[in-house]
Amino acid sequence: MQAAWFHRGVGVAWFDRLTMVVNFGSFSSVWYWIALAVMWSTAAHWVLGIPFDMVSRARAAGGAAQAELDMLGRIMAARMAAIARVSGTVSVALGSFVLSGLAVLGFAYGVQLAQALFCLFFPMALVGVKSVRVAQYVHENAVQGADLNRVLARLRVWVQVIGMVSIFLTAIWGMYQNMRYSMQNHSSLFEVGQQQENNG
Repeated sequence: MQAAWFHRGVGVAWFDRLTMVVNFGSFSSVWYWIALAVMWSTAAHWVLGIPFDMVSRARAAGGAAQAELDMLGRIMAARMAAIARVSGTVSVALGSFVLSGLAVLGFAYGVQLAQALFCLFFPMALVGVKSVRVAQYVHENAVQGADLNRVLARLRVWVQVIGMVSIFLTAIWGMYQNMRYSMQNHSSLFEVGQQQENNG
């Protein structure tokens, strides 16, 4: 072990140990795919923090339902616009740091857990940016009524498109990773069997 530490470098050996601990084979876990489906289902239902059934009800009934949607839309848009104005720069910097770290760990060093988290958080970051821009538009232009309904419906379509592309690409990448690790495991088992036969 000491030879490995000195020959390969302390940093590399430390990272190998860390990889063995945190690489849980995330793409082969059914809980990961359940979390992915729940996350995108929730994101598509809650648009700007507003449940989309309120939009559907306002479109169909109008009147009090539309007034409730206008009020909630005004509140949520003002809230998101204020958050972006006060802490937008810090949020972008922190988010970029986290996503960059996950990307480097996942795709440069092969940590599957980091890859899985990046596939979750990066598309949601795009949804967050789009939502903030829509919230600022609604807040600055006092959008309400049928115009608000259209804006929220259009944003929901954007979220659904990003979600479908994200799920598709994550599924492709997950299948590739699972196949690659499966082939590596079969190869390792074959080499162990060959060694045992040679020793025998």
